[in-house]
This record gives sequence, structure tokens and C-alpha cells, in this order.
Amino acid sequence: MGKGGKVDIDEPGASSDQKHKTFKWDEVKQNKWIVIENLVYDVSRFSRKHPGGERLMLNHAGQDATDAFLCFHTDMKKVRKYMSPILIGQVMPESDVNPNEERKTELHKDFQNLKLLAEKKGLFKAKPIFFLLHFLQLVLLDLLAAYIIYRSGFANWLAYSIAVACLVIVQAQAGWLQHDFGHLSVFRSNKMNHFVQNIIIGGIMGFSANWWNYRHYQHHAKPNTIKRDPDIRFGPLYLIGKVVPVEFGKKKMAKLPYNLQQFYFFFTLPPLLIPIYFVIETVYFLIKKRKLHIMWISIYLIRWYAMFVPALGLMGTIKLYFLVRVFESVWFVWSTQISHFPMNVDYDKDLSWFRSQLNSTCNIEQSAFNDWVSNHLNFQIEHHLFPTMPRHNYYKIAPDVKELCKKYNIEYQCKTMSQATYDVYNCLKESGELWYEAYNM
Repeated sequence: MGKGGKVDIDEPGASSDQKHKTFKWDEVKQNKWIVIENLVYDVSRFSRKHPGGERLMLNHAGQDATDAFLCFHTDMKKVRKYMSPILIGQVMPESDVNPNEERKTELHKDFQNLKLLAEKKGLFKAKPIFFLLHFLQLVLLDLLAAYIIYRSGFANWLAYSIAVACLVIVQAQAGWLQHDFGHLSVFRSNKMNHFVQNIIIGGIMGFSANWWNYRHYQHHAKPNTIKRDPDIRFGPLYLIGKVVPVEFGKKKMAKLPYNLQQFYFFFTLPPLLIPIYFVIETVYFLIKKRKLHIMWISIYLIRWYAMFVPALGLMGTIKLYFLVRVFESVWFVWSTQISHFPMNVDYDKDLSWFRSQLNSTCNIEQSAFNDWVSNHLNFQIEHHLFPTMPRHNYYKIAPDVKELCKKYNIEYQCKTMSQATYDVYNCLKESGELWYEAYNM
């Protein structure tokens, strides 16, 4: 690797043929190779071994994946080990460059300069005490909930409600905290990040870190991209954006009254996503990928059994589980989708990293409440641009991101919480109307 994580054509492992062979972009696209810093990599076999999953890498097939590559990876020494054997050459300079491509190249350079600026400011360095306090919050609230349940059980509805509230906070905040470690933004060691992520998402939340990483990295690589982003794969239940609703309408697909989805959405996806869909998807993923190492999930189940069954019984504990999951799910969907649902949803247009993130993501204005309830993911734009940056530094890079947006006339959207919530309703309504009009043509 070159300095700053760039790949050198003269790196060890690259043969003479690899160093001098050149390819046209048409060849790259036809063979579904990937380009990083103008170097061409054949990922057809390696994609199956890629830690982020085969689909993540193939979603960039035939494209320049430089920005995504540099933004996702932190341990370049380890990456170098895998890159050299699949290097096959470099891209041939095009004689006639499209003005749009020139502009895209300029934006790429400016974004990389912005990333270097963030590194110089130390914005990729985490504050251990910040994450330690958040972890202690989870432990204390979990123990408090167990103590309240042990002392009161179902007898005191107020005490029981307080215990439920504590557990909901634990699960929601644990989700944000494991998210930090999953993005490798806390420790320098990737192994340590993944280890702590397993403790939190497995032992505290009862889900698989492998499953979460597999789906979440795809979302970051191609947000709001049809057939690429798992977070917008709603099947026949909901239609969002302006493209899919029209396609469904023209094909006379009417499995549900989509012109009413702005109403039934709030009573279906928010409360049911985590307790139903995520549980089913996790089990399916673990079986399909043969990742049956369920030690961490077992710790979660044993912990809940020991903490609540003696006071509530088995059925009472199951009821508590679903009650907590429903409220957690509403919190999660509300906090995350207000930054994505109302934004552009389309097929992959191979936009630059910077432009694609801004097209599909918006911020929620900063406040003590908004920062806490979303754990600084109200700075969703900055998080998507710099996924390995510790979240307590997002606000520091935000002014520089705004300046770059102004230079390229890219809209930087920042909304109030109420406006963002209303926009979810409004975008569902608009998409439903588009379907209805196309269906009745």
C-alpha cells in the first residue's frame, strides 16, 4: 500500500504483467472488475471470502470503488495481504473524458482532501471514556430493571413500567453502541472492535454481529439504491421513492392498497421490525451462512432467563421480551428512517461516493435530546461520509462538509425532528399516489 492507504502498482506480489497491463472501462464493466485508485482488481473469486460479504463487493462491480474502499478500511496492512493476488492491471486513460466524469473526479479529489483534513484534526481518534460511560449506562440500567422486577414483579404497574423503560433504553442504546464498534470507530484493532461488538449485540441484545455487519455495510455502500440496499427491501409491503411505485403500478401489482400505506406503515414496520423480521432474518442468515457460533446469543438468553423468570415465570418473561422489543423497534425505525425514507430512492447511477451519500441522507438538527435519542446519528450525513469516524466528532467536520456541498451545488439537508417525521408520512403518501395513478392508467 502507498501512503494514506493508496494502492501502489509496484507493491509486492504484483507481477510484471500486472504492472503494465491496461484495460478500457468497457472491459472493466463487462468483466465486473473493481477499480481502486485506477488499479483493476478481479474480485470474482475473492468476493466470496470478503469479510463484508460477497454482495457488498459485487455491488461495486464494474465501478470505481476508491472512496468506498478508503472509507471502510482502517487496517491497510491486513488489506494489502489480500489485494496483491487479485491485482490484474490498471485503467487506460480515456482520450475523450465526459465533462460529468471530470466533475466527478474533481469531487473525488476534494473529498479525499477533506478526509485528510479530518485525519489531521484527529477526528478519527476515539475518546475511550465516552464509550466506556455509554457501556456502563447499559449495565446499570439492566441491573436496575432486574432489581425492580425482582422486588415488584407484576404487582406494581408503575414499577413494572419503569423496568420496561429501563430495558427499552438498554436495548436501543446498545444498538447504537454496537454500531460504533461494528464500524471500527473505537479501537485501533479491528479484532478488538469486533470482540466488543459481539459482547454488546450478542450478549446484551441477542442478535448476530455477523448478520448485522453483512446487511449494514451494504446499506452504507449503496444507500437507498434499489436491489442494493437491504434497508429499503420491503417486498410487497411498502413502496418508497418515485421509481418502484410507478413500476408496480404499470405492472398492475396491487398486493396491498399502497395509496393508504402512509397510515398502515406506522402500525406495522416500526413495532414489528425488530421482534419479528430481524429475528427471522438473523436465524435465516446464520443457517444459510453456516455461522452457527451462537455463544453470544446464548449468553443473552441465559441472562434473561436468570434475571426475569424467577420473578415473572416463563410466560411473563416472554411477554416482557416482546413488550421491550416493540418499543425498541419503534425507537430504532423512527430514529434511523427519518434520515433516509424521504430522500432519493433509485437504481444504481454509479455516482461519486460524496454525491450518493448526500442524495440519500439528511441530518436532524443538533440538540441534547436529538443527540441522545439517536446517539449522534442525527449527523447521518457525516456518518455516511466517514463511517469509521467516532460519532462524538461528527459535529466538528460538519461545517467543512457543508462548504464542499456549496462548492458543487449539492443540497445539504438538515431538518427539525418534527419536520423529518412528517416527511416520512408525506413521502409514503406521495409514493402511494404515484402507484395509484400508474395502476389506473
